[in-house]
Order: sequence, then structure tokens, then C-alpha cells
Amino acid sequence: MGGFLRGRCILIPALLVLSFVGLVRGASVGYSFQIVTELANIKNILGQVGPILSAVMFIIAGVFYALGQIMPPDKKANFHSTAVNIIIGAIVVGVLSVAATSFATASTHLLSNMTLNSSQ
Repeated sequence: MGGFLRGRCILIPALLVLSFVGLVRGASVGYSFQIVTELANIKNILGQVGPILSAVMFIIAGVFYALGQIMPPDKKANFHSTAVNIIIGAIVVGVLSVAATSFATASTHLLSNMTLNSSQ
């Protein structure tokens, strides 16, 4: 059963990527610029919402940690592990927010190169 699910977890994202690449290659140049515009919008949203979400997640992790201090030992461990998981998520969101600009720039160059090569 695990191998079946593992195969599906790899197959589905691969099919999505291939269908997206096919969509971009088959698209006209005007449509590809709409994709680039959409990527710029996503970059702006991540740049604005990401740091706020990261800060809120740090606060929530602090609340979970504080609540864990007043709980019995078994619940304390659960609250502390939840707090650590939320902190890890906050760090990932913060890093992705900072890196959103470079990701958007790289994907814009990739998409514009693919559309220029496919239109020739």
C-alpha cells in the first residue's frame, strides 16, 4: 500500500508540471505574458502576507509553549512539539517570503525563454 501511495505522490505533481509546460509551449506569446503577470502578482502577495503570517505563527507557537507549561507532562510534550512544529513552519514561510523575489525572477526568465524558443 505504501508503494502505491508513494508512486501516486510522485506521479501527480509530475503530470501537473508536464501539463503546465505543455500549456506554456502551446500558448501564444500574449498568453505567456499573462502567466508572467500572474507570477508577479503571487510574488507581491507572498512579499506582503508572508512576513505577517510568519510573525503570527511565532506568536501562536509562544502561546502553545506557554499553555504546555501549565499542563501535565504528557500534554506538555504534545504542546511543546506542536510549538516547535509551528516555529519550523514560521521559519519556512519567512524564508519563502524573502526568496519569493528570486523565485519569481527565475521562473519569469524560464517561462519567457520557453515561449521564445517555442515560437521560433
